Amino acid sequence: MAVSESSRNALLPSFLYAVPVAAGSTTTTSSPFPAAAGFGGVAPSSAAEPARKIEMYSPAFYAACTAGGIASCGLTHMTVTPLDLVKCNMQINPAKYKSISSGFGVLLKEQGAKGFFRGWVPTLIGYSGQGACKFGFYEFFKKYYSDIAGPENAAKYKTLIYLAGSASAEVIADVALCPMEAVKVRVQTQPGFARGLSDGLPKFVKAEGYAGLYKGIVPLWGRQIPYTMMKFASFETIVEMIYKYAIPAPKSECSKPLQLGVSFAGGYVAGVFCAIVSHPADNLVSFLNNAQGATVGDAVKKLGLWGLFTRGLPLRIVMIGTLTGAQWGIYDAFKVMVGLPTTGGVAPTPAAAGEQLKG
Repeated sequence: MAVSESSRNALLPSFLYAVPVAAGSTTTTSSPFPAAAGFGGVAPSSAAEPARKIEMYSPAFYAACTAGGIASCGLTHMTVTPLDLVKCNMQINPAKYKSISSGFGVLLKEQGAKGFFRGWVPTLIGYSGQGACKFGFYEFFKKYYSDIAGPENAAKYKTLIYLAGSASAEVIADVALCPMEAVKVRVQTQPGFARGLSDGLPKFVKAEGYAGLYKGIVPLWGRQIPYTMMKFASFETIVEMIYKYAIPAPKSECSKPLQLGVSFAGGYVAGVFCAIVSHPADNLVSFLNNAQGATVGDAVKKLGLWGLFTRGLPLRIVMIGTLTGAQWGIYDAFKVMVGLPTTGGVAPTPAAAGEQLKG
């Protein structure tokens, strides 16, 4: 049975079928999120606005967001490898790694300064892939779900749009991350297992098979999906509140450095919430990837409920807060560099289109 054009448009994300609007036209689409010419917003005239390098919600827009995600997640996670290394060892061997300070002391004594960056290669590769999917698909699903909801509902239930979009993106992102996360934890928490990715990956596959690389996927989803939902929804909300209550001028009148400062601040606060929400699952991921044949029941029995929620939490709050703030700062700096507006701060309604383009 033939599918009508209107039915096809209702089922597909609008950027796949939208027709670019000529400069100077006043034609608009029904997208509740502001956009540049031809993709969900009023097309600015060349006299009123400088030409944008990338059209909002075009394939090039999603490609740019994907590239920004690679830069923001891969580099930041690699940078905090020493903190991650101590955290993982505190989770796996608390008798030996009793605190943050003593943990660094043990590592320095046993492995030297080079030991602080053990596992940095799988960290860089894994979290670069995760960042590409996390940010790229978040922008895609946020737009997709807003198109389905319609302008009024998307504005009314914007937090649900953020939550649904980020959860959908993270399901995909963790498939990219899981193999590298498994190797990373094994390299970091089992001295003598391997020097890094080049010898660690073959050893891991030989011991547990390729399926073993995805042994931790469910706990990883359990850690990362709530984390990412909190990361994106709280960030969008916090940034909107900063512009509404803490900054006297609208976002469109703020300088780019100020906007990037807001992105970092909003990301840091969001990161603290993320760390608390996702910490029990983080303990499970570390435990399962460290011990061959271990189960969730084994982890709960050994760690206990209190340990599951608190072991390594202070260090993780510091690490994730800094990490998330830096990620949003880098991501939005990349968007600004390619001519896109920073994330958040403007309600997703058609009336906000002009303000978002200026911001």
